[in-house]
Amino acid sequence: MEQKHPLPPFTLETAKQKIQMAEDAWNSQDPEKVSKAYTIDSEWRNRDIFVNGREEIVLFLQKKWEKELNYKLKKEYWAHTDNRIAVRFEYEYQTIEGNWFRAYGNENWEFDVNGLMAKRYASINDLAIKEEERKFK
Repeated sequence: MEQKHPLPPFTLETAKQKIQMAEDAWNSQDPEKVSKAYTIDSEWRNRDIFVNGREEIVLFLQKKWEKELNYKLKKEYWAHTDNRIAVRFEYEYQTIEGNWFRAYGNENWEFDVNGLMAKRYASINDLAIKEEERKFK
């Protein structure tokens, strides 16, 4: 049986550990690695895009990081219950044309009993920034 520790029910400590693991995985920009944290049939809403399952997650992330260069993400604990975690985040990226953006958002996560994320709902807004305004380098 595939498991991704820590497992629910989450404590404050294990919720924060899960968040750090997610941040580290996303900052690796490795779609295969990131996808392993999700159930085979994971359900996502990312902005206005709906993604279902690991195969679609990998394709989505490959396309994302082809367009979002110099990607750097920071996640922050917001709240948790037994098998759910809420985070706020911001990340910066550069477009192929050289323009910089900072994205702000919130995510709601729901995990199965094996610690794999079954649902991920992300609301995200982008703000154009100047290179000298970057927080994450």
